[in-house]
Amino acid sequence: MNDLNFLIKDVYKFPEHYAKLGFDPEACGEDVIDMVMTETAKLAENVIAPLNEIGDTVGCKYVDPHTIITPPGYKDAYNQYTEGGWQGLGYPEKYGGQGMPQSMTLFHSDILATANWTWGMYPGLSKGACNTLYMHGSEELKEKYLHRMVSGEWTGTMCLTEPQCGSDLNQVATKAEPIGDGKYKINGTKIFISCGEHDLTNNIIHCVLARLPGAPEGTKGISLFVVPKHKVSDDGEISSEFNGVGTGRIEDKMGCHGSSTCELNFEDAEGYLLGEENKGMNHMFTFINTSRLGTSIQGVAAAELSFQNALWYTKERRAFRALTGTKDPQHVADPIIVHGDIRKNLMVQKAVAEGGRSMIYDCARMADEMMVALEKGDQARHDEIDDALGFRTPILKGFLTEMGIEAASLGVQLYGGHGYIKSNKQEQVYRDVRIAAIWEGTTGIQALDLLGRKMFKRGKELKAIKDHSAHLKNFAWDLIWNGSTPEIKAHARSLYYKAWEWQLMTQGIGLRAMKDKDVVGVTSVDYLMYSGHVTLAEHWLKMEVVAADKMKTCDASQKDFYDSKIKMSDFVFKNMLPRTIALKEMINNPSKSVTQMKSSQFSFDHALE
Repeated sequence: MNDLNFLIKDVYKFPEHYAKLGFDPEACGEDVIDMVMTETAKLAENVIAPLNEIGDTVGCKYVDPHTIITPPGYKDAYNQYTEGGWQGLGYPEKYGGQGMPQSMTLFHSDILATANWTWGMYPGLSKGACNTLYMHGSEELKEKYLHRMVSGEWTGTMCLTEPQCGSDLNQVATKAEPIGDGKYKINGTKIFISCGEHDLTNNIIHCVLARLPGAPEGTKGISLFVVPKHKVSDDGEISSEFNGVGTGRIEDKMGCHGSSTCELNFEDAEGYLLGEENKGMNHMFTFINTSRLGTSIQGVAAAELSFQNALWYTKERRAFRALTGTKDPQHVADPIIVHGDIRKNLMVQKAVAEGGRSMIYDCARMADEMMVALEKGDQARHDEIDDALGFRTPILKGFLTEMGIEAASLGVQLYGGHGYIKSNKQEQVYRDVRIAAIWEGTTGIQALDLLGRKMFKRGKELKAIKDHSAHLKNFAWDLIWNGSTPEIKAHARSLYYKAWEWQLMTQGIGLRAMKDKDVVGVTSVDYLMYSGHVTLAEHWLKMEVVAADKMKTCDASQKDFYDSKIKMSDFVFKNMLPRTIALKEMINNPSKSVTQMKSSQFSFDHALE
């Protein structure tokens, strides 16, 4: 909680942020934030976290196309969650919510994600469905479905992927046929639908991509539909009649066993158009961006949980003596946390967990401002923030999930052979987070989005990097001259240099891509990881500045906490930011053999053409 409060109150000053945006200080002031965080922590520690292991070992059970049983304790935990009103925390009071800023819900989700990621997927995906319905649904649809989704009485899903297509949604084949009275018959199969069937609620509202008759080919011909598991009357009452949605199977997965990953078959299922015809991809991106931010949290949560487990272990496990001499002569060996390699691994985990959290909270703050601008009718300000968030989102999703996987792998390594044993729980963290770099768009897809769409968007070529680089340079330049310590000034100089390097490197890619477009594909993931490491360093410098200032006035009991932030920032700048040197070399001098090597040359023994 100390780390969360440091970001919320000291670094980003969310109470002041809420007041500036016009929220009632009594409704979301510091006391309310404390209450939300404290009660969420109690729920996480006492109810949600104890289910993490059983969710993994027992998993979900398929009974029939309309019945999947979640792990023991999941349903009771969900009931406690909804009875506490947590699902509606950030939704308008008009639909049964509590009207708090969306960032407040993110703080809440962050805690629950570390406690038990797979349990949190059920309400988490439902929030994405709520957001999509709220932003794009007609008032009639909102009145029919949103109240019970906001309360948590019903949940929601996202149905994009089909057997023949994953991220390439040009190939979506599910059909929607109008049958009159504003209704449509939906036919098709969707796969990899997280939480697509379960026993937590008596109805599930699916957001389904499908094609209308005569629709244009590709993504320009996709529409979005609301398809409930059970039919719902016009006055919102649920029917006992199933709606032509059945589960063909649930997947037997590497991890995330507590969440049901379903094949859903839609057979003349009754649906309703959500938003405009052939604008389904535009509308669904409300859901997708919610999920991508949630998946970024998954990376941070994995780093945090793996770090917490490993820290205890490295303080208790004893092996050898410290190279500088015995630290604990009363025992046969020193705790392994005295060894340099162990410390570096722990610090990488800590850097990802705490720095990644700062990256996400910063975007949550921006999202609050964007929503307020929209509500006030300030479209220009909304679009400006939306562009800035659009630039950051693939970095958060791609970089933080990759680094979350690295941190979880280090967690296994820190346990040695014991990390490979299931009962020690570290390997579950790795198995659960491995999907994070795959779903909601693989790291490669995120990288192409960042470098291809965001950087070289027609009419706005290089605007995103120029704007962001200017932001970084201004931040660093001020600290170069006015930083309170020599270390802050040195770190600011490094960041200032990287801001220029990032911009010039992007321009170089653009010039080379004019002659060879494959340059973008070959360099994009390296570019994303470079972007992530620079952004991580930026956020640790932000925390270092605040910590150094707090050190001047804090009492003795707090000095170690703030000093740890200062030391961690130095570690990031000296041990993690230098990874950009190798990434820069690969970006500026990509190997031509990547594209020139024939597919037949990859092997002369396997997959022969």
